[in-house]
Amino acid sequence: MISGSPVRVLIVDDSAVVRQMLSEILASDPGIEVVGTAADPLLAREKIKRLAPDVITLDVEMPRMDGLAFLENLMRLHPLPVVMISSLTERGADTTLQALALGAVDFISKPKLDVARGLQGYAEEIIAKVKMAARSRVRTLARPIAPRVTLDAVAPSPTRSIQFRTTDRLIAIGASAGGTEALRVVLEGMPADAPAVVLTQHLPATFSTAFAERLDRHSAMSVREASDGEAVLAGHAYLPPGGKHLRVIRDGARWRCRIDDGPAVNRHKPAVDVLFRSVAESAGANAIGAILTGMGDDGARGLLELKNVGAPTLVQDEATSVVWGMPGAAFKLGAAEEQVPLERIAERLMALARGA
Repeated sequence: MISGSPVRVLIVDDSAVVRQMLSEILASDPGIEVVGTAADPLLAREKIKRLAPDVITLDVEMPRMDGLAFLENLMRLHPLPVVMISSLTERGADTTLQALALGAVDFISKPKLDVARGLQGYAEEIIAKVKMAARSRVRTLARPIAPRVTLDAVAPSPTRSIQFRTTDRLIAIGASAGGTEALRVVLEGMPADAPAVVLTQHLPATFSTAFAERLDRHSAMSVREASDGEAVLAGHAYLPPGGKHLRVIRDGARWRCRIDDGPAVNRHKPAVDVLFRSVAESAGANAIGAILTGMGDDGARGLLELKNVGAPTLVQDEATSVVWGMPGAAFKLGAAEEQVPLERIAERLMALARGA
């Protein structure tokens, strides 16, 4: 994409109504040019060669070729920024998470009923996500998986074993666009007896269960949706249940999860700032804060609050972030003490946990 020129978009969807609605929504912004539409992946393949779009919007469920199969081929042979159009169903959530794992930058949720009017309600978000995708870093499918970090790898000496208690350290991580895979990489690198981790990832309410299950399959830690009042324990990672904020409260010598159904913050629910501020208040210098890839600035002010109470703070570096919005905003605010490449974040968090 030439700097200053409109973002060239190809819309791939088997529904004529959705193609029309997306075309109208995207064309309403002078910074976007809809260069074409395609009703299925086979037609899309020809149009990609001919029209050279900067971004593709792609429906997951389509005839002639499954959207995931098409995405996998695309990211292997001709990587392009892709924004998935997914349904807000349990099956849709699982498929969308697979699409993000295959390299899609982000997704837009398609309402179950009255799709045309529903999409119009998402117009601002659709335009923002397509423009963000055009600036994102697309990763090809074949990429090395971060090595699993063990306690031996980070212990100061082979003779010393590290025993973490519930009140020793608390790691708080926030992420948005690109974060579903970034969180997987980080948690995959954490040992089973790592300090407790509390997470906030911007996701629709119906996606949280599938996301927690996906992370749990990839981590030696126990990853789960938090329930209100449960104790925060080492070796566990906690995600907010769908459409609710996660906060951490102090209860004597331990921490507990508090599920908060309050209003959206920074247009998000769950919001990273809500989690970080509660961790700053409840854990103070015992906490460690990290912001991974994501669009916008949610979490930047909360990370600064963590830093101001003495907690070590870091952000994912620009080179490995799909979108350096949230980490970039935090870094520019002076909230992050260091920038760390994605594949080294787990190792760095463990080093900070032992006070290195």
